[in-house]
Amino acid sequence: MNDSIYLPKPFDDKNPEHAKALMHEHPLALLVSTNSSGEPLVSHLPLKCEFHGENEDHWVLMGHFARINPQVEALQAKPKALAIFSGPHAYMSPSVYPDLVRVPTWNYLTLHAQGEVVFLDEPQTKDQLLKQLIADHEASYAAQWRALPQDYQQKMLSAIVGFKMKVDHRQLKMKLNQHRPEAHQAMFEQYSQGGESMQSLARWMQRLGMVASDGS
Repeated sequence: MNDSIYLPKPFDDKNPEHAKALMHEHPLALLVSTNSSGEPLVSHLPLKCEFHGENEDHWVLMGHFARINPQVEALQAKPKALAIFSGPHAYMSPSVYPDLVRVPTWNYLTLHAQGEVVFLDEPQTKDQLLKQLIADHEASYAAQWRALPQDYQQKMLSAIVGFKMKVDHRQLKMKLNQHRPEAHQAMFEQYSQGGESMQSLARWMQRLGMVASDGS
């Protein structure tokens, strides 16, 4: 499959653990595909990734659509899709540099995963998929779901279509100014004092070893 994102070498992260962390922390993805006319279709979906194989190198994304979503019919005809996970992002001031001949930029983390969608429409399979998502996001709700009237559960399950997508190609872009080490400490300090997204980027700078774990 073709690359789906502009990815300069300094921002190309090959560490699968970083990709897993990004999906876990930001599970709401954009699932992009095209219709028969080549026009783009996009759905915002919470996705769960399962890891298979001896080295967990076979990734399968799982999720569900509303049955009436027109993207379902389009994917039945053209099953290739792109899932985009967006992580924290923030403006970067040129004031982090020791000199003034600089311009501002925007830092961000994103994961692109491509594959073919296979639909799962058996009630038991969809029920299991929902329980996996519930376990990830609100485990205490599982008992309430099981206690709902059977006809109501069946009605809810019939309104959705589950799917899986084997990931054939993925790209993780970590744009954190890695190629400008002279700015790292000042950038880290600015992000550490900012809002939630900035603070998340500061923690990622520590994960990537751009600054010491204690921020020094």
